[in-house]
Amino acid sequence: MANKKHHEINRLSWNEGTKAHNSHKGDQAKFFREGGTTLWDDEVKLLGDIEGKSLLHLQCNSGQDTLSIVKHLGAVATGVDISDEAIDFAKKLSQDSEIPAEFIRSDVYDWFEQNETQYDVVFCSYGVMVWLSDLKTWGEGIAKALKSGGRFVFIEFHPALMVFENDWEFTYDYMGGGHLEFESGVGDYVAMSGSVVTGEYQKGVENFENPEAGVEYQWGIADVVMALISAGLTLTDLKEYPYSNAFNPMPDLRETSLRRFVMPEGKPQQFPMMFSVVAEKK
Repeated sequence: MANKKHHEINRLSWNEGTKAHNSHKGDQAKFFREGGTTLWDDEVKLLGDIEGKSLLHLQCNSGQDTLSIVKHLGAVATGVDISDEAIDFAKKLSQDSEIPAEFIRSDVYDWFEQNETQYDVVFCSYGVMVWLSDLKTWGEGIAKALKSGGRFVFIEFHPALMVFENDWEFTYDYMGGGHLEFESGVGDYVAMSGSVVTGEYQKGVENFENPEAGVEYQWGIADVVMALISAGLTLTDLKEYPYSNAFNPMPDLRETSLRRFVMPEGKPQQFPMMFSVVAEKK
């Protein structure tokens, strides 16, 4: 059962975190008007040809990826996110960049309960799994939101990477749905990575400490895959990636010229840092 109490804690945390994240990203509307995109080749390949298709973006954050999908892949997109700050920003960015998309402020579990619309594609990406309190209901909600023949496309940071503290100390569980409570919630991962996400990187908020708490859940890949299969979806693709796109969770990861982070020298190089899943509603 979804833990709405934890979700409310995280809504407040994401409201504060989103302000810090967007403070680093410069003039995003200009970036998009000039043809910029926040998509990586990995998710573009997974999404494939979606020109003119309806797409639901769950946990869409401030809408940058949603708008990139509309602008560059031609989908008709709807984004859903729990954060008031993120959705307000996404709506304004859509207007200012002149890229049309619908954005809905809602806990995804509340949205699943109310939803009667079906989409060609359901998509979510990068840093969403730890905020999901109930994978069974999540999988069922995705299946309900897909048309017959529709696809779920998911790319995410690998849970194996998340068992370590930032000194590579093995600290956290890998799977099973347990949760961790933090006095300071969503961090400033944009500043941590130092990557240009949209336009020129801005100093913005410095030394951000979230005044709101946070609750994160621990799921393994088997938890994710079985939630989708149990909901009646058919797994069609599963990949693991030995790099992290624009997110640097460890101080000694090496940044490549492609703004990807890879394992440090002296450690195994073929360590999974991201994974992706594609599943179809037959």
